[in-house]
Amino acid sequence: MIEWQALALSLKLAAWTVALLLPAALLIARALAWRHFPGRRLLEAALALPLVLPPTVLGFYLLSAFGTQSALGRAFVALTGHPLAFSFAGLLAASLVFNLPFAIQPMQRAFEAIPADVRPAGACCGMSAWGIFTAIELPLAWPGVLSALVLTFAHTLGEFGVVLMVGGNIPGETRTIAVAIYDRVQAFDTRSAGLMAAVLLALSLVAIGVAYSTHRRAEPVRGA
Repeated sequence: MIEWQALALSLKLAAWTVALLLPAALLIARALAWRHFPGRRLLEAALALPLVLPPTVLGFYLLSAFGTQSALGRAFVALTGHPLAFSFAGLLAASLVFNLPFAIQPMQRAFEAIPADVRPAGACCGMSAWGIFTAIELPLAWPGVLSALVLTFAHTLGEFGVVLMVGGNIPGETRTIAVAIYDRVQAFDTRSAGLMAAVLLALSLVAIGVAYSTHRRAEPVRGA
């Protein structure tokens, strides 16, 4: 059977990740697309690290950073009374980190595709920087933004290695559907594992379909 509590927790984690990552990813992606500054390539490489690092390696470093032996971990305990590691808050913080490239890169490519003369033209018309961003840049970059949100949501649902390293397997707190599938396989309950895997497969197919469709819709705009 499907572990609805684990699925609900995964959906909650994905929703919070998208909501919290969107503003920061927009600012970072726009800055990387429009500005040239010393260390830009190094920053891009650092933000892309979660794509190439093994999940257990990334999870180990995050677990070390969130543990009670670290300054961050001790500060979190002092503020909240409970540790950051093996909690939903720690799981969310880890999710923000391992989803950085999935959120930033599609947005960056979308901002880069906007013609360079768009902003000066808007300024000549008397528009403010905020007006240019909201009325011109964001609508043109929207397919990339939507693609980033969908990919981030789907990747969060399916992440296993980092989630298990940082959050463990606490029902109702850190037990996601990916961890539940692993447990069901370990218990030789292939029927339940298959049902939950099918749910993730369906969600992933929908996400990929949405991402591809937004890229196709963006092509005429980029070619204009």
